[in-house]
Amino acid sequence: MAALRDFGGLSEGYGESPGRSETLLRSGLSLRHMRMIAALDDHGRVSAAAQVMNISQPAASRMIAEMEAVLDVKLCERLPRGITLTPYGKALARRARSILLEMREVDREISELKAGKGGSVFLGAVTAPAIELAVPAIREIRRIYPRIEITMQVETSNVLARELIATRHDFIIARIPEDLNPRLFEARVIGVEKACLIVRRGHPLAKGKAVRLEETAAYDWVFQSGGSPLRQAMESNFLNRNIALPDRILNTSSLLLTLVMVAQSDAIAPVSIQVAKFIQNPEGLAGAIDVVQTEFDIEVRPYSLITVKNRVLSPAAKMLHDFILREVG
Repeated sequence: MAALRDFGGLSEGYGESPGRSETLLRSGLSLRHMRMIAALDDHGRVSAAAQVMNISQPAASRMIAEMEAVLDVKLCERLPRGITLTPYGKALARRARSILLEMREVDREISELKAGKGGSVFLGAVTAPAIELAVPAIREIRRIYPRIEITMQVETSNVLARELIATRHDFIIARIPEDLNPRLFEARVIGVEKACLIVRRGHPLAKGKAVRLEETAAYDWVFQSGGSPLRQAMESNFLNRNIALPDRILNTSSLLLTLVMVAQSDAIAPVSIQVAKFIQNPEGLAGAIDVVQTEFDIEVRPYSLITVKNRVLSPAAKMLHDFILREVG
């Protein structure tokens, strides 16, 4: 497997000879060692890694010592609280994740072969394309291949991109965060998100005529976190018009909490147009929510279909991924 060849190549970073890779492959390092270094990277504590591995803390410490003896480098440094991986430990953890992912893919592919067109897919999406693209695609794929098990996480791009790197998703429909290296990903822009403002039915701003932005500043607002593209787009509207930003704000990434706050108060919330349509549609939530007619538009950065570069999708994941690509043309 490519991942095992990559792991063999780990020695190149230490200035060893090419034959060192064969030594590593015969060294006794096992998948349990790979799981241990990945758990240490995730949790930063030997006790937490031991719990994940379902072993005692002394046994976990012995596993760390075994890896350090084989590689002849220090993998972690003890801190007053927990541990931190050294550059060598981080390199091993990165390669370990690739190996563990490949083993998961082997397991999934064998299961899919046994079950016909079964298998499982893990994907993430921000809210608008989750409603507009992912849900219809999932519905259609499951109609054709009912044995496929699909797990979807709806979250912000910051969360989803990191989950993708950590191998917890096959692909995501989101935006690459500005603080991550775009070279880690393969991304194809597939849509532009437009947003609107929602309020409770009977709200003073829901009077059928276009509302000016300055009229909204006196009300409570429900926003996503400061780094979210939707919040940035909304705040740009204020700043570009020299209007003071709202100072009565509830921050939450929960769409459910957003809807509850809007339905039970005079708060305003920016949401994607797809979400607003679903809320108002009799086939959706048909909730007591109105869309505010505004004199301004709210446009958010385009979203993309994103995978990790050089990571091979399982047959089931590739089928859903390609179906979404076909649907957007």
